[in-house]
Amino acid sequence: MATATTPGEAPPSLPPEDPQYREHILGVPTRGRFFFGWYLVSAGAAIQFLVGALMSNVIGGYATALTNDFGWSRSSLSLGFALSRVESGILGPFQGWMIDRFGPRAIMRFGLTVFGIGLFLFSQIQNLPMFYVAFLMMAVGSSLGGFMSMTVAVVNWFSRARSRALGISQAGMAVGGLAASGVIYLIIEVGWREVSFVSGIIVLCVGLPLTTFIVRKPEELGLTVDGHDEAMRTRLATQDAARNRKSTDTDIDFTTREALRARAFWTISLGHASALFVVGAVMLHLVLHLTESRGYSAVAASSFVLVMTICQLVGQIGGAALGDFVSKRLIVVVCMAMHTVAILLLANVDGTLAVLAFTVLHGLAWGTRGPLMQAMRADYFGRSSFGKIMGFSSAVTMIGITAGQLIPGILYDRTGSYTLGFTIIAAIAAMGSIFFVLSTRPPAPVRTSVSEP
Repeated sequence: MATATTPGEAPPSLPPEDPQYREHILGVPTRGRFFFGWYLVSAGAAIQFLVGALMSNVIGGYATALTNDFGWSRSSLSLGFALSRVESGILGPFQGWMIDRFGPRAIMRFGLTVFGIGLFLFSQIQNLPMFYVAFLMMAVGSSLGGFMSMTVAVVNWFSRARSRALGISQAGMAVGGLAASGVIYLIIEVGWREVSFVSGIIVLCVGLPLTTFIVRKPEELGLTVDGHDEAMRTRLATQDAARNRKSTDTDIDFTTREALRARAFWTISLGHASALFVVGAVMLHLVLHLTESRGYSAVAASSFVLVMTICQLVGQIGGAALGDFVSKRLIVVVCMAMHTVAILLLANVDGTLAVLAFTVLHGLAWGTRGPLMQAMRADYFGRSSFGKIMGFSSAVTMIGITAGQLIPGILYDRTGSYTLGFTIIAAIAAMGSIFFVLSTRPPAPVRTSVSEP
């Protein structure tokens, strides 16, 4: 007679490789022809969808509504959004340590709870201090419950299909952007307080159950990376060698200290920060720029956001997949050039065609570049300390998204135009291309060279 156990406990009579053992530990079926890693990717995409639809892609809508209701300046709004990014960046190294120590599922559950509570508080704000506190909770909670934690989990499950898996998981954010146009419409027509409150309910009731599928590593379920057995992994490695093709994954797991000493860590981080100057500026100021500087209606501005998001989705699924077959670094360099041209068009050229060209170029570059940068880090530094490495990197990259939101807002208040601010952002994006050109694979740590015969 089988011994009764509670979910999360190991059935003592079953070995780890037994499918029933894995199903009991996880609480969901793991048997079948479909590799469980793709269920994890799907759950991550759904959680990213919630973050994208209810926060990341609707910041511009909330900013417009708050400006209309309270009359706050661009600088005040920019400061609130930027402070939340500073806190997330400072939290990054600690978050990376927590993910590696406790696993992504526990951190995501805590983060989504904070995110939901933050949305409830946001619906009740009456002044700037309340806005800063509420948005800080939303930003930190969505960060803990979303992007970084999910990225670490996906990196641990995939190697050869890493770019595709990261692209699909992050595509949830873009799909959320498609829904965000409807959310922005509701913010305008129904009210931002009502939308924020209902959003909190959705995060807690839908997001938390999805974390059941988030497992730290395939080895915990008796599975292997990419779902390949040892014979298949050997055969694939032989094929790579015959084709003179480098393995996707590094043969060596860098420690955090070793990664911090590598030039590639800093060039990738600075390049990523350069890209986030553009992302931060667009997230906060695009709708305001289109409605107030270019004279478009809120509905028309939402339509441009919709086109941009569709292009982002195409980049995340199609463009990112190229990274499993073509040099990731080369693709990212091209994406940074696309960011530069796009933001220059937005800043200096009037007319619908210029705005449309911006949405296509920026959307494709954003969607393609995002997953590939994370895949590059994993390829270069390995899996074992990836959470901490990514956390320290976020302390650098937060400079980009923070300054990207502040610079256009401050310069708009002083000049009455976004032209100068956006042009400065474009110059920084161009510098990012250089950082990625320099981001070559680091040599093996000295300890490895010494220990080898």
